[in-house]
Amino acid sequence: MLFNSLDFVFFFPVVTLLYFLLPHRWRWVHLLVSSCIFYMYFIPVYILILFFTIIIDYAAGILIEGAGTGAARKRWLILSIAANVGVLSVFKYYNFFIGNINELLHTTGAAGSIPLLNIILPIGLSFHTFQAMSYTIEVYRGNQPAERHLGIYALYVMFYPQLVAGPIERPQNLLPQFREVHKPDYNLIVSGLRLMLWGMIKKVVMADRIGLITDPIFNHPYAYNSVVLYMGVVLFHIQVFCDFSAYSDIAIGAARVMGFKLMTNFNMPFHARTVSEFWRRWHISLSTWFRDYVYVPLGGNKDGRYKTYRNLFIVCFLSGLWHGASWLFVIWGLLQGGYMIVGHMTMKWRKKLNETIGISKVKWLDHALDILITFSLTAFARIFFRGNSLADAQYFIYKLKDLPHDLATVLHKHGFGLRGIHPNAAVLPWVFAIVVLLEVAHLVKLRYDLEHTFSSKPALVRWSLYFSGLILLLFFGVYNSTQFIYFQF
Repeated sequence: MLFNSLDFVFFFPVVTLLYFLLPHRWRWVHLLVSSCIFYMYFIPVYILILFFTIIIDYAAGILIEGAGTGAARKRWLILSIAANVGVLSVFKYYNFFIGNINELLHTTGAAGSIPLLNIILPIGLSFHTFQAMSYTIEVYRGNQPAERHLGIYALYVMFYPQLVAGPIERPQNLLPQFREVHKPDYNLIVSGLRLMLWGMIKKVVMADRIGLITDPIFNHPYAYNSVVLYMGVVLFHIQVFCDFSAYSDIAIGAARVMGFKLMTNFNMPFHARTVSEFWRRWHISLSTWFRDYVYVPLGGNKDGRYKTYRNLFIVCFLSGLWHGASWLFVIWGLLQGGYMIVGHMTMKWRKKLNETIGISKVKWLDHALDILITFSLTAFARIFFRGNSLADAQYFIYKLKDLPHDLATVLHKHGFGLRGIHPNAAVLPWVFAIVVLLEVAHLVKLRYDLEHTFSSKPALVRWSLYFSGLILLLFFGVYNSTQFIYFQF
């Protein structure tokens, strides 16, 4: 079920109302059934995949905790991880790897090929697989007692607000909350609904409207000049933030209305001054997952500079592959690793250069340049994230050389109106207004505690803002049932 669908408009209040009306001992059943219904809106039979991994990991957790020796505990952990990675590999990576093997066989002149699977990737598979693995790993480490209640554990994996696209929760945070008695709390309900409203605005007013510009550009890049191509790259970077953070806002808000607290997944990533900081602010639940379960076990930054760089590359490679079974995503991930390594290697040189030319003495300029460079680097990498093929990505990069000439031509012919260079050019003023609105919201958030600010305002002011948000949704939203970008992962 899509958050931006009419079905969810009815689903959410009914599920929430019943949750509070039911006795506490039946609430987990209600949430589990509701989560099953939510997931089965996509491809119903795929819920069996969830049931399979839930049973495996539930049993593995108990067996890990009950095992007498470290070797036995490790065997059960490996079994659990193998089951989860195995399901992920079959549905998400089998065709990718077999396709590459077939290409290799073809180039060597070998006859025949290995058949591919005609299957659709289960929606959100990477998210709930990683959440399930975090449970067995934490039980193995002794940080989380094994969950004896199968229904509660199933709900931990399937909790509908964050089932499809996160945040990727840890068992220590979410599992105990299913046993807590949540009473209706006015402040939590209002705060949650307000966050959901903001998330819906970011999705249907911002992300989907920006998509009217970016989708034609990335789907038909050869039809546009370099100015339009790179406008599309920058706008897609903003679009994917609006889209994904919108899902997180709606998920966190929907859970908060019922009294649940989910982890923060975004913290103004476009204000980051380095690529490393960007990833500490972007998709925080995934970044910390890779940090805690891959980067640190590999040695982190404790074994010298070169091993640190190796560990970063491994994490970035896996992160790219997590996002999609494509060389485009692998390149995107490795590019992030390259950014961070080069940034670390040149840190002292860049600092000395800034001091020499006097930039470091003007703090606002120093900060602004760092933010601009970080934004530009991460936006450029989106060519591989969004590109439909390696050939398309190469074309984007190739056209970079034409940017000065094309910019002069566009300004001469069209000025800043940009009409005639894109089929949806009329949407551009709205898109630029969206970017301004988003940045104003971030600047306000930097200066004020928004929760306190909202709650301290008179009712007339609060409801005027809520009404304005609803007007934005109703009259400026794009309602074409566009699914969230991260659903494909």
